[in-house]
Amino acid sequence: MDTRTLDDIRMDLAPLVAQSAMFDGWSDAAVTAAAESLGVDPAAAHFAFEGKAMTMIAAWIHAIDRDMARELPNARIGNLPIRERIRTLVQFRLDALVGCEEALRLALIEMARPHNLARAARLGWESADAMWRLAGDTATDYNHYTKRATLGSIYAATLTYFAQDKSEDHAETRAFLARRIEDVMKFEKAKARVLRPREESFSMTRLLGRLRYPAT
Repeated sequence: MDTRTLDDIRMDLAPLVAQSAMFDGWSDAAVTAAAESLGVDPAAAHFAFEGKAMTMIAAWIHAIDRDMARELPNARIGNLPIRERIRTLVQFRLDALVGCEEALRLALIEMARPHNLARAARLGWESADAMWRLAGDTATDYNHYTKRATLGSIYAATLTYFAQDKSEDHAETRAFLARRIEDVMKFEKAKARVLRPREESFSMTRLLGRLRYPAT
């Protein structure tokens, strides 16, 4: 007797639904093909996905989130420089999409529909949050939000590039990702200088004051 929950069924089937979506689109036909290949009751599979493309796509994204957390815990990547941690995490996600580029292209089209934009944004935020947490980020101030928004935009742009990349081993996507991360690192350094606490930054007024009234 199958005792899996609907979430279990969605997560187990999601990668196979994505493979079928390359030929059948994000449709009931893709769900049927995935269920039959895994030996899952098609009726249960259809109930789990509700016949909705975004439910199928969300399950695929969540399955990648799960696999990323299993394969790249902070204990494994925490000793890397921060830019390399982020690059490794994003690259893991891209590698998980290899062979399913057409499914990704169709997913991006579906997510861009006006009635799906809010959910697509939420999914992007959740994936960016998962990556930052695995990278060891513990920020709780506004940096928590700016980091996730920035990484989310990088990831979205990289996904779009990846979906159209015909270069060998997606070498052009790797280069694109490296450039985007480098740009963000430069921005973060500049932002840190601008927002550095006053006591950590140079002040001519404080210097003159200390010269005039030296500490005793």
